[in-house]
Formats: sequence, structure tokens, C-alpha cells
Amino acid sequence: MFIINFIRGFFMALADSVPGVSGGTIAFILGFYDDFIDSLNSLISRDNMENKKNSLVFLFKLGIGWVVGMVLSVLFLSSIFDAQIYEISSLFTGFIVVSIPLIISQEKDSIVGKYKNIIFAIIGIAVVALITYFNPASSNGGLNLSLDNLSVGLGIFVFVAGMIAISAMVLPGISGSTLLLIFGLYTGIIGAIKEVLTFNFSYLPILIIFGLGVLTGIATTIKVIKFVLKKYRSQTVYLILGLMIGSIYAIFMGPTTLEVAKPAMNLSSFSFIFFIIGGALIVGLERLKVVFEGKETKNKSNKKGA
Repeated sequence: MFIINFIRGFFMALADSVPGVSGGTIAFILGFYDDFIDSLNSLISRDNMENKKNSLVFLFKLGIGWVVGMVLSVLFLSSIFDAQIYEISSLFTGFIVVSIPLIISQEKDSIVGKYKNIIFAIIGIAVVALITYFNPASSNGGLNLSLDNLSVGLGIFVFVAGMIAISAMVLPGISGSTLLLIFGLYTGIIGAIKEVLTFNFSYLPILIIFGLGVLTGIATTIKVIKFVLKKYRSQTVYLILGLMIGSIYAIFMGPTTLEVAKPAMNLSSFSFIFFIIGGALIVGLERLKVVFEGKETKNKSNKKGA
């Protein structure tokens, strides 16, 4: 199971590190989302020690794969993101467009016959579209996160962005990286992580602030996410689908949030080849879900037989 959870964490990190599909979406597609949320909830709630231990072991295995995937992704992405923004944005669009019908198929009990909840999908689309449209970084380029530009206002903004981003990362919908892109922080945070990994610690303060926001976001939102998925699953699934649809607009506008802003992606700069590659990767991950479920069933049968 270690290899399986390592691979799961690795793919979650790849999703979390790029604007497009969240790590939560990957967990959803690969069939371990409920275990992921329950494990996080167990650690921050008054659960018994046995459950906390099992949750910690599960998250540790995921975490190792996540860290490896994130480090490799950051070192690779930060060098090509600006230069290949339109190809990468097309890839992300493929991620989202192909993920939507997969989620609809898996959540058909929450969708079919409950069409009055489509209002939540419209709300999700509107939220992402409005945040993207009114984002000041869309016209001024990405924010500079160097130590020389660190201020109280910027620190608060980065802290809040970290809270919101991690909430999105654990939801199977719009990715935290997409929200960072919308806020004009994506390239700055990715660049800061790369600088620290190469032992330039002048960017460490902003990453500490961001990390504190992430931890605060986990502590304050995971119970809410678990509650709404349990009590209002249909409405939440519709909202998630709306957020995903709206994030397509955010990705098309993504180039305008770079530190050196570029024109928004359009049909002439859109790459259908990378779009197809992105969709194929999501289909491949969905196929992996079948493999993982088969191995887990086999392992459980072997334990019972022993």
C-alpha cells in the first residue's frame, strides 16, 4: 500500500502545483477522496488514538509522494511556465474539461433528478469569473514577493491567499494554484519555493507566512468541507462543477497575471495538442483508479485469508 499511496500523493502534488485541477480532484478521480478528508478530520478532531494513528500513517504515505512530486514539479515548472504559458494553459484546460464528465459520472446520484441545485453551479461559475475579472494583477502583472517588497499588507494578503488556496486544494474542484493564479501570486510562490530549494533564503519569510495561512486554512475549513459533503452533497457537487467550469475562464486569463503580463489566451494561441494531452492524462489517472481499487480488494482478501 505504500507504493500506491506514494503514487497517489505524487499525482496530487502534480495537480496542486499547476493551475487547473486540484489535488482533491485527483483524489476524487482515483477513489480515495473520502479517506483523505476523513484522515485530515481525524487529526484535528477528538478522535480515538487508534484512528488518529491510522490517519497519520495514511497521510504520511501520501505526504512523501506529495513532497517528491511538488519539489520535482516546482523545479521543472518555474523554468518553463512563463515561456510556455499558452501550451501549459491549454494542458490545464484539458485537465478540467475531461474531469467534469468523470465527476458527473461518479456523482450521478447527487446530480440526476436534483436539477434545482444547478443554481449552485451558476454561483460557482460567477464566483470564479468575478474574482478573475476584478483581480488587479490581471492588468498590473504578478505581484513581486521578494523580501525588499514585503509589507504588512502584502503579508496579510499572502496569508489569506494561503488559507483560501489550501481550501481549494482539498476540494475536488478549482485548484488552489488556479486561485493563486487569479490572485497574481502563482509565479511568485512557485519562484519563492524554487529559490529556497536552491538555498536562497531571502524568500523564506513570505513562504512562512504562506505556510501559516495554509495550516490555518486546513484547521478551519476541513470540518466545514466534511460537513457540507455529508449533509449537502448534491448542492456541493453542483458548486464544485461550477467552480471547475468557471476556472476555464480563469486559466484563459492566466497569462495576464504573470509578472510580465501577456495577452489572455485565445483560439489562436490555444494549443489543441496540449489540450488533448491534458485530457488523456486525466483519463489515464481514472484508469489507475481501477487498478488501485483492484489491488486494495486483493490485499483485503489476502488479509482475511491469512
